[in-house]
Amino acid sequence: MTRAPLPSSPPPARRTVDLVYFDAGGGHRASALALEAAIRRERLPWTVRLVNLREVLDPKDSFRKLTGMDPEDVYNRRLARGWTLGLAHELKVLQAVIRWAKPTLVRQLQQHWLATEPDMVVSLIPNFNRALCESVASALPGVPYVTVLTDLADYPPHFWIEKGQDQHFVCGSERAVQQARAAGYADERIHASSGMMIRSAFYETQPVDQAAERERLGLDPKRPTGLVLFGGQGSKAMLGIAKRLPDTQLILACGHNEALAKALRALPARAPRLVLGFTPDVARYMQLADFFIGKPGPGSVSEAVHLHLPVIVVCNSWTLPQERYNAQWVREQGLGLVCSSYAKVPGAVEELVRDLERYRAATCKVRNRAVFELPAILEGILALSDRSGAGGLPSALHPAHEARQKVDL
Repeated sequence: MTRAPLPSSPPPARRTVDLVYFDAGGGHRASALALEAAIRRERLPWTVRLVNLREVLDPKDSFRKLTGMDPEDVYNRRLARGWTLGLAHELKVLQAVIRWAKPTLVRQLQQHWLATEPDMVVSLIPNFNRALCESVASALPGVPYVTVLTDLADYPPHFWIEKGQDQHFVCGSERAVQQARAAGYADERIHASSGMMIRSAFYETQPVDQAAERERLGLDPKRPTGLVLFGGQGSKAMLGIAKRLPDTQLILACGHNEALAKALRALPARAPRLVLGFTPDVARYMQLADFFIGKPGPGSVSEAVHLHLPVIVVCNSWTLPQERYNAQWVREQGLGLVCSSYAKVPGAVEELVRDLERYRAATCKVRNRAVFELPAILEGILALSDRSGAGGLPSALHPAHEARQKVDL
């Protein structure tokens, strides 16, 4: 007698997860791409969509047509030229404008969510989280909304964390966890990661013969070597640093800023220099350096620390407001030195090189696995939503279907 085959459980329903980012500064997009790659690596049954918030809020590209420039390009050019003084005040104005425009923003976003029907929305951007969260909650009741902080803390206030929302937070430092608790969120809504997300390439580096590689690139194998990096657009501050360090061997990474690279190559120096244009292999050049010089951006500082490079950063009134806590974190963890001006960088280099092993030992204590932790955190949030009865519904019963019917009525 032939036994009937046992019924097999159906495969898990494929879910749609939206990662919200924008290109201002480049770090938010880099985090979204790193998270997308991590989810793909874990083979989760999800369709991941990258959502540029600017394209949602300005689908006709009106700003570019009016000015000839993308708003992100305006911001990135300011960073490259060092026009950052006054951004703390401008940020307060921006936050006030966003609060004033919130009803309009929410309506625009509601229509987007109703049309696209994600099963989870993950924000990797600051300032817009109240409008984003309210729009998801009203258009797709029960669909989980998650803010992944891509800075080490909510600084200045309301940059990342808003009170009284139905959402989850992923926090890369104990300071951020405490801030979320202080804002009234229960522990089950706060998910701690071990740091900032960085690309998997920084975990996949192979051992290098540092001396041989330096020699191949025209550098002195025995000289202490600093890597100078200011993001994908570089910064004119690199010129001042290079001029003040004529006797220090430097690798200067200029990103897409060819004019800066040309100017740096023309500078006289008494120590070997390597000037790089854009390279996707930043991790390799970090392996060839002994220390890092740059701005206190959460991504570049986290990358340097992961590869055991002590850091020298400058924090003053020109520093982006959201990056100022990162400098404090460097001090607290003993990961390097914080200068009040670029004029003090040469002294910091001397001090760091004298005690390089102590600072390097501090970097070895930081174990950042955030990019591998995030998929499991998000999977748990989605599972919690399913157990609450909000997720995994057929399309006819999806919250978006019901919400659209209400809109149609």
